[in-house]
Amino acid sequence: MVTQAVVFLVDAVISFFSALFLLRFYMQAFRVSFAGPLGHFVVTLTNWAAKPLRRVIPGMLGLDFACLVAALALQALFAGLLLGLGGQMFSLDGPGLALGIVVAALRGVLRLSIYLLIGTLILQAVLSWVNPYSPVAAPAYQLTRPFLDPIRRILPPISGIDLSPLVAILLAQVVLMFI
Repeated sequence: MVTQAVVFLVDAVISFFSALFLLRFYMQAFRVSFAGPLGHFVVTLTNWAAKPLRRVIPGMLGLDFACLVAALALQALFAGLLLGLGGQMFSLDGPGLALGIVVAALRGVLRLSIYLLIGTLILQAVLSWVNPYSPVAAPAYQLTRPFLDPIRRILPPISGIDLSPLVAILLAQVVLMFI
């Protein structure tokens, strides 16, 4: 029971920081401004790893690969921890163990990316009803626009109601089923 509690806490911390690194990566990729409170929060909590990693891993094409590598490294650390606690680490050989950790890390980053998208879609929908001028509304819109615009071309608003976030969430859930 103590092991489960420790794994839960480690998972929560690693997932939190992995999500922040991914959010920083996506904010830069989608040209979201870091000037607001959300951007300041993300930058403040990720600079400890992003700045040193940028010396080794340069950004290309406007993408901050240092943050992506940091998220992957955290997910790989957690996968290795789970394998070690499960006793499976000693049953695998070197290349099999490394491949298993890399695959688990990639899978974790993909799942976390989709959860970030779903959370941002829900946040955007709620803010559009409650407070469309919130400081978080503009970054949420900029992060979800690349996913919603193709859906909006196929499914325009019906009687003033935009169903594209609902369709995007359903499609994201389907993708999660395959990961």
